[in-house]
Amino acid sequence: MPHPDFKPLSLMSASPVAAAGAAAEPWTPLPYVDVPRYDAHTVQSQWPRLHAGHPMPPPAREHPLADGWALYHSGEFERAAALGLLHGPDGLVLANQATAIYANYLEPREAVRLSMFRQIIERAGAQATTEPDNCQALYWQAYALGRYSQGISVARALAQGLGSKLKGALERVIELRPDHADAHIALAAFHAEVIDKVGALVGRMTYGVRAEMSVELFERGLELHPHSPSALMEYGRALLMLHGDARMGEATQLYEKAAALEPVDAKERLDVELARAGLSD
Repeated sequence: MPHPDFKPLSLMSASPVAAAGAAAEPWTPLPYVDVPRYDAHTVQSQWPRLHAGHPMPPPAREHPLADGWALYHSGEFERAAALGLLHGPDGLVLANQATAIYANYLEPREAVRLSMFRQIIERAGAQATTEPDNCQALYWQAYALGRYSQGISVARALAQGLGSKLKGALERVIELRPDHADAHIALAAFHAEVIDKVGALVGRMTYGVRAEMSVELFERGLELHPHSPSALMEYGRALLMLHGDARMGEATQLYEKAAALEPVDAKERLDVELARAGLSD
């Protein structure tokens, strides 16, 4: 199992500085050929399973965004993001999700990764300002805030107030969509991470986080989406952050369960690979 230091979960070794103009370079392609492939028809038929973690209505079958989501779930993240940006507010969730998942798992240049998260924070934040009940905008704003915070250091991010913004966005998502599994998992991880970094007392007094709430949120998230490899891994990491090596056995079992899952799309394929890598460390 990896040391429970909450860093961006990435399959690439990040280089600290990107060369000038690097952001314009092609995105790193998905390194696996055994990923399920989708088209506009099959992505519609598999939509409930593909979006079990973050429920949202599917696009109309004849709409170009159906092709965009097929690209995303097939691992064509750059093409999916570009297509999403062509379709206004309705396409932003696709653009933000494709960019966020790519940046977190595959982008090897730390400066580019952080720049991508900042772009998502700005796009999703602006959309959430005009559409305060838009769960997708709120969730991807929070996701990008979390990964960006990990990149610059959690302590620095908390000092800048990013943690409170993240927590508020996720709590609002859960208020609006109690069945949003990924929001439960992300908020659970936030509680655990803050406790790990500042301690239980300061975390509770300053940021309103509690270890028991973290566990409750993880359990609810996994009840909503029990076949999520990322949720299983996040729970395992949180147990180590909250309880140390005393919970190593449970954390390892969660990683083993994640590693044994059959991925339904490219993102889950990346998660399964991360679980395998964590077990081999």
